Amino acid sequence: MAPIRGVIFDVDGTLIDSNDAHARAWVDALEEFGHKVQFEEVRRRIGMGGDKLLPEVTGISKDSPEGEKISARCSDIFMEQLLPGLRAFPGTKELLEELHRRGLKIVIASSAQKEKLRELLKLTGANGVIESATSSSDAEKSKPDPDIVEAALQNLGLPPGEVVMIGDTPYDIEAAARAGLRTIGFRSGGWTDSGLAGAIAVYDGPADLLAQLDSSPLAEGAGGASTAPQAEATPQQRYV
Repeated sequence: MAPIRGVIFDVDGTLIDSNDAHARAWVDALEEFGHKVQFEEVRRRIGMGGDKLLPEVTGISKDSPEGEKISARCSDIFMEQLLPGLRAFPGTKELLEELHRRGLKIVIASSAQKEKLRELLKLTGANGVIESATSSSDAEKSKPDPDIVEAALQNLGLPPGEVVMIGDTPYDIEAAARAGLRTIGFRSGGWTDSGLAGAIAVYDGPADLLAQLDSSPLAEGAGGASTAPQAEATPQQRYV
């Protein structure tokens, strides 16, 4: 197995504790347009793009006139009402900085819209370590289709065997596999280990991976083991 030289990160539920907020924004937006959808029905689909989620829960195409209005309202609710209260998971900044210090290339592959993704990445507090970020505007289809992951891989300029994706949903794992990549799963987005089946390793979240970095699949990366202090693992809530 070739040493890992690049890491593709998902953002929502992986670096930022935002999955519940995204689900709430969709539920509230849908209700304003007369569609009563249970929170859990939306929550378990967070990680897909809106082009997949909206038709699955309502039968409405995102590209239809009503779908465009609902999607726009969802984005407004998220940005204006929910984003100000969001935070990065413990260990996010430290993990990104340590991987960068070890010489691994870091890029982002998110189904979020570009403006939303930009604001979410600010919450990581890790400046200057992310080389590029691909969003829903950079791909025709969202996760679990591989388009966004393939765009991120192209930005990395590394062969798939030297890259791993880190994500928190089955949609990340499927998208990565379809792009020829292995995945490290995080429970921080709410999925249990059975929901993250197919990942080569599973951790509670950024702090847990950081605490176990030297025994993780990333240990043989570009810079080898670290002598820097590492954060203690912080178990995250499970979502069944």
